[in-house]
Amino acid sequence: MRNTDLKYLTAYTLPLTVVIGLLLKGPWAYLTPVYAFVLVPIIETLMPIDSDNLEDKEQEQKAVSKFFDWLLYLNLPIVFGLVGWYLWSISWAGYSTSELIGLTFSVGIALGSNGINVAHELGHRKTSWERTLGKILLIPSLYMHFYIEHNYGHHLHAATREDPASARYNQSVYSFWFTSISRQYLSAWRIQLDLLKRDGLGFISMKNDMLWYLIIQGLYLLAVFLMFGETALLIAVLIGVSSAILLETINYIEHYGLSRKKLPSGRYERVREVHSWNSNHVLGRVMLYELTRHSDHHYRAHKKYQLLEYHEVSPQMPYGYPTSMVLSLFPPLWYAIMNKRIPMEMRP
Repeated sequence: MRNTDLKYLTAYTLPLTVVIGLLLKGPWAYLTPVYAFVLVPIIETLMPIDSDNLEDKEQEQKAVSKFFDWLLYLNLPIVFGLVGWYLWSISWAGYSTSELIGLTFSVGIALGSNGINVAHELGHRKTSWERTLGKILLIPSLYMHFYIEHNYGHHLHAATREDPASARYNQSVYSFWFTSISRQYLSAWRIQLDLLKRDGLGFISMKNDMLWYLIIQGLYLLAVFLMFGETALLIAVLIGVSSAILLETINYIEHYGLSRKKLPSGRYERVREVHSWNSNHVLGRVMLYELTRHSDHHYRAHKKYQLLEYHEVSPQMPYGYPTSMVLSLFPPLWYAIMNKRIPMEMRP
């Protein structure tokens, strides 16, 4: 491990802002969204862009280093600790409505960044126990179906009309939230039922993961209700919704307007480095465990985050992911910035 590898500790600064909000309350309840969507974009625009790739020897060393894995695993106690602390405190902390709104949004942001995002990375790992850790991280987001749809659906259909998680040209992020969330859930069920059918199994089966996800998430909400009460149950659901919206906003900017060509055979060309938006803005890269090098991730899905590379042919975002997420909330501005960057052959 080199000192420069410690840069990934930056990913923990976001849950740290949630801790500060829980401790100080008042206006500090909004520290996390201000940090993530105001301070980080400002800092990101001031920092240099790093498009360098690792040398072969350094790649070999980082590929076997457990340091990068433990950075992911530590998010498990962090995420569940934050959610548990907040839900427990609701009954005695005397939060105002404003504080509840700020803290719920804050915990949801941390859950999306350090929960779903890390679950996404672990969900691509080759070991079953790491994939299981990823699924556990999805529980408080109420988004366990993401594992099935993302791995068996999105990576197959990315940048096509068949993919719920690929935003179309001139589609607003607000429209995308509804279409992506609903279509991904239905897609996950279709994939699951098809997998069961291939194995000659019926709906009631130990291998029906979607059914297990319903049971597990139901038990999670029941436990919240029994331990912390009705208000905490409502907050737990809103936390999940907040984290899902954060995820879908990221999904929106990752493939916006990009499309794969349909071949004479009726099939689509294979996913290449040109079918995802890439960003080399340093702060967003390390805070999101290199998710912003999304082009290489789709090119080689099982590649660990610390090894992801920059490809010159990949479409480049003018800003980092956090900044781009903010811009996407203003559709006319987003279209003005991004539409002209989409290759002509990919436009409808």
